[in-house]
Amino acid sequence: MTCSPMRPTVLRPFNRLARPMEVIRQFTPNWFAATMGTGVLALAVRQMPIPGVQGVAEVLWWLTIGLFVLFCMLYGARWLLFFGEARRIFGHSTVSMFFGTIPMGLATILNGGLVFGLARWGEAVVPWIEALWWLDVVLALLCGVVIPYLMFTRQEHSIDQMTAVWLLPVVAAEVAAASGGLLVPHLADPQGQYQVLIASYVLWAVSLPVAFSILTILVLRMALHKLPPASMAASSWLALGPIGTGALGMMLLGSDAPAVFAANGLASLGEVARGLGLVAGIVLWGAGLWWLLTAVLITLRYLRQGMPFNLGWWGFTFPLGVYGLATLRLGDWLGLGFFLTFGQVLVGLLAGLWLVVAAKTLAGAWRGELFVSPCLETQSSSR
Repeated sequence: MTCSPMRPTVLRPFNRLARPMEVIRQFTPNWFAATMGTGVLALAVRQMPIPGVQGVAEVLWWLTIGLFVLFCMLYGARWLLFFGEARRIFGHSTVSMFFGTIPMGLATILNGGLVFGLARWGEAVVPWIEALWWLDVVLALLCGVVIPYLMFTRQEHSIDQMTAVWLLPVVAAEVAAASGGLLVPHLADPQGQYQVLIASYVLWAVSLPVAFSILTILVLRMALHKLPPASMAASSWLALGPIGTGALGMMLLGSDAPAVFAANGLASLGEVARGLGLVAGIVLWGAGLWWLLTAVLITLRYLRQGMPFNLGWWGFTFPLGVYGLATLRLGDWLGLGFFLTFGQVLVGLLAGLWLVVAAKTLAGAWRGELFVSPCLETQSSSR
């Protein structure tokens, strides 16, 4: 009797799914968090004093664009092919919050366009970025208003089940405001600059006070009901997002304000806005430092207990990235080496976290185990 040679086992993609079409059927906005983390890494890495880093940063920006387009196609296909199931997201108390990651992911691409796109194609890209920025503003406002409205009228919530995920739809407007601060200096029309600047201040005000009210409730929730389950471990970092973005946004807008207000007959107001931008940046950076240290302690506790991987791990990246960018910006403005050094340390930590989360996401996506829609699971368990 002859023995046939053993054939090597080939791991086929999506082997954890019943059929490949489940990739579309189970696709949720959670995936757009990967574009946020990758996009902010591109912007942060670019500021590191390392030879050849510009090329790496641009590759990350192109990767962000590719991921965003792919995710838009997959999620659009879900609405076309599985409309009845896709619409259940509006009633889900957690997954619906991730709608906010779509405009925030787009904002990181637009910010990168002002850095990498201008260097590659020149000023011709600015009108396109401006038009997409206004689209981003509309999407951010829709998320920031409609999702909380659904929370108030349709969804079921309780304080013991609350997590920092509540921040995601609200913070989108703040991210758009910071992007507006980056866009303003590249606009040729003084009136256009003025409109974008004022709109950005309004977006900042729409977002930050609501975010801080959510953070206040979050502190009470953790004091009364302790930490969320390990599956939501990364959510402890989300609190750093609105604080870091708020600090960065006010500093960017404060830098723009003197020239823009002076061109529109409000020179004295411009200097006030510049001072407020710096003071707000320092104050918010200090508030963020408390949340950063608290998030580190909470994460260390989760690590000792065991932390299962899921797409929520991308929550480690964007908040840390925007706080790192705010730290570097503060260092440039104040001329203090501490902030520059600390900001570079944060960017290094961000790069390490991104490598870990990206590798685990790629492996989980290949197997198909990350394509899970909690909305469908809830329906199945209720039958």
